[in-house]
Amino acid sequence: MDKINLLLLYVPTGKEIKIRIETMQRFLIALAISTLVLVSSQAFAGDKATTEECVQKTHEAAAMINARGLEESIKMIGDPKGPFVWKDSYVFLMDLKGKMLAHPMHPELTRYEHVFLQTDATDKAIFVHFVNIAKEYGQGWVDYMWPKPGKKSPSKKITYIYKVPTKDVLVGAGVYVGGMMY
Repeated sequence: MDKINLLLLYVPTGKEIKIRIETMQRFLIALAISTLVLVSSQAFAGDKATTEECVQKTHEAAAMINARGLEESIKMIGDPKGPFVWKDSYVFLMDLKGKMLAHPMHPELTRYEHVFLQTDATDKAIFVHFVNIAKEYGQGWVDYMWPKPGKKSPSKKITYIYKVPTKDVLVGAGVYVGGMMY
């Protein structure tokens, strides 16, 4: 007897086709959203300053101060649209007596004779620490709480302090770290 091979072909109904199409559409939408989230998170990661950039920018600012003088440098460092404001960071300039000479995000700090009495959200006298680092070591890092540009609530920040060679001033720039209180 000859064997008969039966080929069963299943043809889905119109309702089943519609369900499969809807399922595939939901899958593609979920895939598109996941891709957008991944790409945007990587893009935002690129908008955060690095510690290396802070060191580089402060050294560039110090070189400018020595090359162009303090008066011109104060204008450039204090400019919120200037070359020393990038991503989510900026360079500021102080003298070793505690006078803020240039701050692009908080220019009101330049109105005080000194900023030694100013503290962060944890009552840390951060500007005292900045000057002490500059005087004792010439450079170093200070951690404290400070608002991100355009924000009011403080975030954890670490700032690189660099004493400008041959001058009694320091420059600093920092990065925000995770936004957690310490």
